[in-house]
Order: sequence, then C-alpha cells, then structure tokens
Amino acid sequence: MNSEKVQKVVIAGGGTSGWMAAASLSKLLGKTLDITLVESDDIGTVGVGEATIPPIRTLHKLLNIDEKAFMRATNSTFKLGIEFNHWGQKDDTYIHSFGVTGKECWAGEFHHFWLRGKELGINAPFGDYCYELQASKQGKFAFSANAPMNFAYHLDATRYAKFLRDFCGESVTRIEGKIQSVNKHTHNGFISSLTLDSGQVIDGDFFIDCTGFKGLLIEEALHTGYEDWSHWLPCDSAIAVQTQANSDPLPYTRSTAHDFGWQWRIPLQNRVGNGMVFCSRYVSDEEAKEALLANLDGSPINEPRVIKFKTGRRRKGWNKNCVALGLASGFVEPLESTSIHLIMTGIVRLMRLFPFDGVRQSAIDEYNEKLTSELHSIRDFIILHYKVTQREDSPFWRHCQSMDVPASLSHKIHLFKETGRVFLDDGDIFRVDSWTQVMLGQGLEPKQYHRIVNEMSDDELQRFLAGMRKAIEQRVSSLPSHQQFLQRYCAAN
Repeated sequence: MNSEKVQKVVIAGGGTSGWMAAASLSKLLGKTLDITLVESDDIGTVGVGEATIPPIRTLHKLLNIDEKAFMRATNSTFKLGIEFNHWGQKDDTYIHSFGVTGKECWAGEFHHFWLRGKELGINAPFGDYCYELQASKQGKFAFSANAPMNFAYHLDATRYAKFLRDFCGESVTRIEGKIQSVNKHTHNGFISSLTLDSGQVIDGDFFIDCTGFKGLLIEEALHTGYEDWSHWLPCDSAIAVQTQANSDPLPYTRSTAHDFGWQWRIPLQNRVGNGMVFCSRYVSDEEAKEALLANLDGSPINEPRVIKFKTGRRRKGWNKNCVALGLASGFVEPLESTSIHLIMTGIVRLMRLFPFDGVRQSAIDEYNEKLTSELHSIRDFIILHYKVTQREDSPFWRHCQSMDVPASLSHKIHLFKETGRVFLDDGDIFRVDSWTQVMLGQGLEPKQYHRIVNEMSDDELQRFLAGMRKAIEQRVSSLPSHQQFLQRYCAAN
C-alpha cells in the first residue's frame, strides 16, 4: 500500500469525535506523532450525543482523566440504564439496565430460573433481581466497594469536546478554518493534504475524518460508498431541544415511544436534553415538533432544530490513509446510546493497528472486519426494539412489527422464543442481560427454560429467588439519592 512512515496525523473536524481522537492519540501515542486538528467555529456540531454506555469509563482511565473534574466541566450525571415506555405495548414500561440480573450457572442464565419461578407462582418482575435496575427505579446512586455499580454518564456533548480540547493542551496543534478541498497523491489516491479557505495547506501522512454526515474525506474525496439500513431502521429525522430542569436528575435515560417514533430525555445537572426521533413517512416535521413540545417536563431554553439522517454505515471505516469516526463513519440512531462508544472503539482499534511504518492492507482489512462485526451487532440490537413490539395502533408500529430483519437477528429472536437461549456474536457489545431485558421487557417470553433449573427443588428455588430480592432491597435502601450523591461528589459550578 504505502511504506512511508506515519508521523503527521491530521484530524479533520472537531466536536466529540475529533477531540476524543486528539486526546487519545496525543496522550497515548503522542511522543511519536505530530497531531494537528482542523476545525471551524463557524461550523456547528450536532452535539446531541449526550448519553453513554459503561466502556467510556475504561477510556477515561487510560487517559487518566479526573472523573470529578470531567463531570463538573460537562454537567454530567450518572446513568444506570434506559427506561423504555410504550415500546412493547402502549402502557408498558421496563428498564434496560447496565447491571447483571440474578445469578447464572454454566448451562443457563438467570432468566431460566426466573421462568421456572413464574411457573411456581413467583411473579416478581424480572428487574427485581437487578441491583442497578432497582437503584434506577428509586432514583439512587453511590459508589460502594461492597456493592459496586456498572454505570455510564449523561453529559453535555459540546462541553465534553471543550473539556477534551483543554485536556490536550499544547500536545495537539489546533488550526481554525474551513476545509476548501482535499488533495490526493496521483500515484495511489492517498490523501496528501487539506487546503483551507484561507489558502493554507495542511500536509499529513494519515487523516482522521470527523466532518460529520458529509464525510468530506472518506466519502467526497475517497468515494467509499454507503450501506443504507433504512429498510430496517425507518426513522430518518430528529428534533432536539434543551429544557430547564424542574426536578432532580434521575440516574437513567428515558425513551418514550410515540405513534411515529420515540422521544428521548437525558437529565444533566443544569438542564435536560430532549428530542424526538421519527419517520418522516408517517409524520411531518411540524407535527413531530408539536408532539415533542407538548411532552416536555420543563420550559425550552433554545429553539428546536431538525436533524435529517440516513441510518447505515460507510462501506469501509478505514480507506487508504483515512479513518472515519463519528457521523462521518455512519449513523445508527441513538436509541441505546452507542454513538460515543463507536467513536471510542474506532480510536482504540486504530491505535492498536496504528500504521507507524506505513499503511498496510492487512491492517485496513482487520480494522474494517472488526468494525463490521461490531456495527452489525449494534444494528441488530437496535432493530430488536422495533421488531419485537405488540403495538398495532399506528401505521408506523404495524410496519415495524411486520418488516423483514437481518437473518442474524431473526435467528436470535427465534432461538430465544423457542428455547430461551441467547448466544452472543463475536462483535456483540451488549451482554446476554441486555438482550434478555429488552426481549422480556417487550413481551417476548420463551416457550421453555433450561431443564438444569430442575436440579433445584421447588423450595430451594423459592429461597434462592427470595434471598436475592431481599439482598438487593437492602443494598438499595442504604443508598443516597442520585442528587445527594452528585452534590457531594461533583456538583457543577
């Protein structure tokens, strides 16, 4: 491919993806690299990716980021999961938490024991056996050595980008300006430089595209191609608005299904992020905006803005000497808060395969293969929420219920329905707990359970289930409220 050593890295675009890449490369590989980031203050960022999943904590530990400072700077709150309202049926509610539900054995997960308990008349909800889920329901949170929690954050994405920019300090050269053109070598089609509207030329050996949906480098210059997933994920629009906080923040995201899509609610320390994701075939922008504004808990503090998107992915995340991150690499709607996670895993994968001694096709192939596996698993998990619904009260939900889905997802659904089993694919970032919580939460209950459960007598099973519920109740009862913990730990200035 190209045997020239890579020393000069140019990041095109700022925002969450650009500054996450800059922070990671400069702090972990910075001694061997010259890193430049080009961004324009005149170009706004989408800035609504405000909920995360737990692996972000691993990256922060690698970068030695002070958690309290990060949370104060970004007005962050803690996140233990997502509450889903009206997804299975119109009045249903369940929580997909980050915690482990119950205890499993080598042959079968906890839901097999729970299903046997239901058969015996023990009808406690599945979520009663999950510590993080019960803490969510009661609005509680704390760190505890005896009962650790698996958590993530709600954060202000714009402030997060600024925090990371400050964190980079002088280890990254920031250049202000709009990219006018992307220049390529004639002999191999690799990107050679960026020309700004000022006429300045930024040379580089390797480029990271963080230019958003446009994909200025990965698509407009390298013509990578786009794989459209809108036949599986029909929502193509979002409206975002921020509101004043009129109650203490809860430690979970809220997702409420509507007749044509769903509404998010993300509580920060100082405000609330809200939005409506919808399918324009079933509702107009104005009608979706009216529905969003009619279902807010606080007063809007900015004008709602419409964001158009097409779900899918670039056919290659790494093409020639360019890796795309964030929206430039594709878009899977934010139902399970995977956007920032995909930026992070893309960066880590790139660092592990970094082409110090020149770009090699084997490294590109490995990156793209692992990315494809990860994206397909996330795609399937998101589609699951739409497909496994009992709702038939609107054209949108009737379409979702009847639509074809990828064979990989169809197999998972049928395997669970017929046998109660869930097996993860190589790229799955969501555990068996996650798949089970969503499928059971939306009304898909297996026809059988693993018979290893019958190795326990009825009395033993009853004591096992009752003891677990009691232990969780006791642990949760001793926790402070989420707001009390935030006030003590990291209250924003």
